[in-house]
Amino acid sequence: MSYALSLRCRKCGGEYPLQAQNLCDFCFGPLDVAYDYKAMAASLTRDKIARGPVSMWRYADLLPIAGEPVDLGTGFTPLTRADNLGRLLGLEQLYIKNDCLNPTWSFKDRAVAVAVTKARELGFTTIACASTGNLAASVAAHAVKAGLKSYVFFPSDIEQGKIVSTAIHNPTLVAVQGSYDKVNHLCHRLVEAYGWGFININLRPYYAEGSKTLGYEIAEQLGWRSPDRILAPSASGLLFTRIWKGLNELSMLGLIGPVNTHMHCVQAAGSSPIVNAFENGTLHVLPVEPQTIAKSIAVGNPADGNYALKAARESGGTAASVSDDEIIEGIRLLAETEGIFSEPAGGVVIGALRKMAKSGIIRSQDVTVACITGSGLKTQEIVSDSVRPVTIEPSLQSFESMVCVPNVTAASD
Repeated sequence: MSYALSLRCRKCGGEYPLQAQNLCDFCFGPLDVAYDYKAMAASLTRDKIARGPVSMWRYADLLPIAGEPVDLGTGFTPLTRADNLGRLLGLEQLYIKNDCLNPTWSFKDRAVAVAVTKARELGFTTIACASTGNLAASVAAHAVKAGLKSYVFFPSDIEQGKIVSTAIHNPTLVAVQGSYDKVNHLCHRLVEAYGWGFININLRPYYAEGSKTLGYEIAEQLGWRSPDRILAPSASGLLFTRIWKGLNELSMLGLIGPVNTHMHCVQAAGSSPIVNAFENGTLHVLPVEPQTIAKSIAVGNPADGNYALKAARESGGTAASVSDDEIIEGIRLLAETEGIFSEPAGGVVIGALRKMAKSGIIRSQDVTVACITGSGLKTQEIVSDSVRPVTIEPSLQSFESMVCVPNVTAASD
């Protein structure tokens, strides 16, 4: 069953029905889903959750849907102990939350699964989105599963792998000249013109709730406790705020103890408006013009930037940025130590993790979770110079002359 009651304005508290609407009519504040937490707490237990599907839908009671979910098998991705990387960085309790392993290879499947399920409940026959790539693939795939038509809008310079992984699901592809912020502005106009269900615009309150499941899973996989620190990449800031919200909901419901997690918001230096505001000690996130290889988080005017900033400060966390060179180093470091191939957003996380460990912000005994949100299979060109094979003739002599093999003593019979 659904415990969702209404949509509620974050600013003025105005209430609205559970419809396709993301802004308050009175003050233009963002709308969130409001729940009956008292009734939820009376029926929801750890055992009930554990008996659920091995996917994000084990948390269905905490989500704003009433009908059958649009399910591609998203969620309950591995929380892996990163011993090799931890040893290198001097961190004894480091974990990787690997959302590369979602159906379309990114965390976006969490948010989209909830939004598309709600879109179908509300009677939409066409859905759409503004995307930097990962969202486009997820929307296209979930639309197929739900039997809906889809349109995806994206900046014309996004990575080819993201275009192909979207196009294979046969949506209507629309490449827009300009940055993501310009794509998003166009899509806001299209909502008014066509009345489609835009996943990250008029369906945004439901889309936002899907990302909470990442926080739920981290807590459950750690044995029903919150970690000391979480590092998560930020584009609009929405994922960062929802991980924080998810942990606090579990605590409020008595499923985990008090939340003492320090939230660390990380961005690419070429698109870091949230980090800039944090470092300048201001409450206002000022837009920037993105210039970074981390295109999936290249959002210059983050819709939830102020709220991400608030979460970082409330939790006693920080905000940090890394250069494009550090991003590439982070991608390689994660792959070479833990066997996980991340897109540039993951390189941002590992680059920032490395800095924080070196500076002492993260201590060796801290239970630390680094969120890797998308697969490098879509952005292979970023590290294509890694391909440096040794070319040999098909003979043992050629192999031994060209390849350096450590001396080994053959085992005797």
